[in-house]
Amino acid sequence: MQAKTPKESRTIMTDLVLPSETNPLNNLFGGELLARMDRAASIAARRHSRRVTVTASVNHVAFNRAIPLGSVVTVEACVSRAFNSSMEIYLDVWIEDRENGHRSKANEAIYTFVAVDDTGKPVAVPAIVPETDLENERFDAALRRKQLSLVLAGKMKPKEATELKALFVD
Repeated sequence: MQAKTPKESRTIMTDLVLPSETNPLNNLFGGELLARMDRAASIAARRHSRRVTVTASVNHVAFNRAIPLGSVVTVEACVSRAFNSSMEIYLDVWIEDRENGHRSKANEAIYTFVAVDDTGKPVAVPAIVPETDLENERFDAALRRKQLSLVLAGKMKPKEATELKALFVD
């Protein structure tokens, strides 16, 4: 199975915030943004694996800025690292200034997807070869996040978490 680059999975979804998608403060509902991010992440995972993919977890979401009614919102997703059958998807959420079109980062998230066959059984996915500094940073951090998650879930012994030990031991 040939490795792929993050840009091969890159997914960009742009949409407008409509009145039915806002809370009483006229900002985009958090759940609506989560759904948009899940769709973008799903497409990125499918582009990488060329398989049916399912959401395994939402590892991190940061709602750093409210997204007001009428905003143009862009969700960018790409695979940051692939493991056996799972893929970490890193998402950046941008909003455009209505006056000058300048984009600013509003939110970010990290999802995990698993590639499955027609019966729902996990299947192997290609490795990722990062190309840019940012891709390398996200690639390296993905293993630390995965090990931390496994330790917290009791599926890995802390002493086996080599990437986590490297953070704390000289």
